[in-house]
Amino acid sequence: MGLFYTFNFYLFGVLAIISAVTFVTRRSPVAAALWLVNTMFCLAALYVMMDAQFIGAIQVLVYAGAIMVVFLFVVMLLNLGHASDVTDVMSGKTRLAAAIAGLLFLAELFVLWKDDAPVPIAPPVEPAESGVIAQVAAPLFRDYLLAFEITSVLLLAAIVGAVVLAKRKTT
Repeated sequence: MGLFYTFNFYLFGVLAIISAVTFVTRRSPVAAALWLVNTMFCLAALYVMMDAQFIGAIQVLVYAGAIMVVFLFVVMLLNLGHASDVTDVMSGKTRLAAAIAGLLFLAELFVLWKDDAPVPIAPPVEPAESGVIAQVAAPLFRDYLLAFEITSVLLLAAIVGAVVLAKRKTT
């Protein structure tokens, strides 16, 4: 596959692990949610590198988009108190690490821009006659429809429960 593919695979893998550990160790739920979004983006990049673009896009749209919006909505609905109580300020070492990571990404982009050779990617996979999306959607809505519907009802119940718990008594 080449050095470029291997480097990016390990880079996004390590970033996903670091983001997941940081997600678990944050005191602020909002900061934890943002680290979880970063983890989801790293996983989506790994899916794209494995030539599963549809799963990568769904990872970003469903998990990093919709689920995190619902999570942040519930956190804001619970009204956790004063904003200074839930802040997650970066230290000088964290800022330095972020700056170094940003410079590494810029250096990688510069190398790609200056290199005349095509970027090595995974070999293309021949889609079936019905298409890649149909291969994913058919089992989901045929074989696993009951589990899919039960999951949607459980998510709805969790949102209703969060609203009921967060509702203030006005007596």
